[in-house]
Amino acid sequence: MYNTSMNNIKVKIEIDQSAKDPEITIRCAEVNSEVVRIQRMLSESAQGTPQIVFHKEDAEYFLPLENVLFFETDGGHIRAHTADDEFEAKYKLYELEEMLPSYFLRISKSTILNTHRLYSITKNLAGASKIEFQGTYKTVYCSRNYYKALKEILMPYEEN
Repeated sequence: MYNTSMNNIKVKIEIDQSAKDPEITIRCAEVNSEVVRIQRMLSESAQGTPQIVFHKEDAEYFLPLENVLFFETDGGHIRAHTADDEFEAKYKLYELEEMLPSYFLRISKSTILNTHRLYSITKNLAGASKIEFQGTYKTVYCSRNYYKALKEILMPYEEN
């Protein structure tokens, strides 16, 4: 048996010669945002990264998801924005939310953000907070209702 500890989380690895497949059990007093984040990361790791086909005019594009800054609804269409271009994704926003890796997060009713590409947040207590990306003019806004979840993803161990 191997034991280690990370921020009050104990990790145990038990060797069982009769096990056919690895099994992961999360034992906790309650399901909180950190437990959900760990479960989602484990699930994503087992499933791999989804492949999304993007469209522009008559062409199909196969971009790495890391290149996408954000997805947004635009007149009934879903647009995927990169630093210098935009493409159409043939999904509904809720479908993307379910299939994208955990570093993508809904930040408003019409936007899903790639948190790995976020550069700055200008907080607005009265309304939506402005999010900027490095190397591009593009910006999005995080509504007040989604701001706490965004901060928990960005800084999970800090009081918000």
